[in-house]
Amino acid sequence: MVAIVGRPNVGKSALFNRIARRRVAIVHDRPGVTRDRLSAEVEWQGRPFMLVDTGGIGLLKGEQGGDDFAQEIVTQVQVALDDVDVILFVVSVQDGVVPMDLEVASMLRTADKPVLLIINKVDTAGHARGVDEFSELGFEHAFPVSALHDRGIDTSIGQAVKFLPEILVQLEGGEDQGENQKAKELPMNIAIVGRPNVGKSSIINALTQSQRVIVSEISGTTRDAIDVPFEVETDGVRQHYNLIDTAGIRKRRRVKDSVEFFSVNRSDKAIERCDLAVIVLDAAEGVTEQDKKICDKITDAGCACIIVVNKWDLYKAAAEKARKAEAKKTKE
Repeated sequence: MVAIVGRPNVGKSALFNRIARRRVAIVHDRPGVTRDRLSAEVEWQGRPFMLVDTGGIGLLKGEQGGDDFAQEIVTQVQVALDDVDVILFVVSVQDGVVPMDLEVASMLRTADKPVLLIINKVDTAGHARGVDEFSELGFEHAFPVSALHDRGIDTSIGQAVKFLPEILVQLEGGEDQGENQKAKELPMNIAIVGRPNVGKSSIINALTQSQRVIVSEISGTTRDAIDVPFEVETDGVRQHYNLIDTAGIRKRRRVKDSVEFFSVNRSDKAIERCDLAVIVLDAAEGVTEQDKKICDKITDAGCACIIVVNKWDLYKAAAEKARKAEAKKTKE
């Protein structure tokens, strides 16, 4: 597994998409667009591996400020570092070395994993003159790249692959048997969809019994469609699933900016590629017009659907309050 790490707005998501050879992560000039960990299966010169994109680290050591998600992003990055084999530390040559780069470098040294310094945004010959400045970060392997123009990527990823552990390949049974086995192991894609702030990410974390995705009361916390591998063992048989956490789908006229537009677009695509859609409703608010429109999207995609009514505890309290009020009114 290879993780991409760095402070906000150094081009991590652009690099992620360039290596994955497809647009998985949302790329925007605004810092902090990526919050959760994104992952994609990648094959580089015949070598398969999992590539992980992380949110930008925007807090100095001991700092409690930042936006509402800064500390959660740091936690997500730390969890990712425990699982990976190689780290791609991304910096921006156009900004030079900043204090946050030094802080991230210090964090990565404690991870005790191979670190490759990716000096991004070397888009012109003039930018190349600033590459030597990053030697003060103290990493042996440094690569000037341009994710925007696809320069230097092959060399850096070729080096990263050399640090990955060897793969054991079983040749018994022939090619046909291998293809059949691969087909059997394809996981079922389950998309968790719904309006903003109905508890989709909380359900993912409850199912996986982890803090895999960031949960907040703030509407629009999830931005990308996050694939979360999930296994269930029943009677000794392991079944593989791929849970897809999606951004909340609101009415088109209420989409405020391009980041939210692409978030909703990825949620729509998650519905199209899933085998099963789980639409989450808010028990306290009941079935809304937007819930019905999301159901229409699922119907058009032709996938199976399960309805989950979340926040039932809030509904019970509201129902009990309404019942008492009605009883009091009847007595009067």
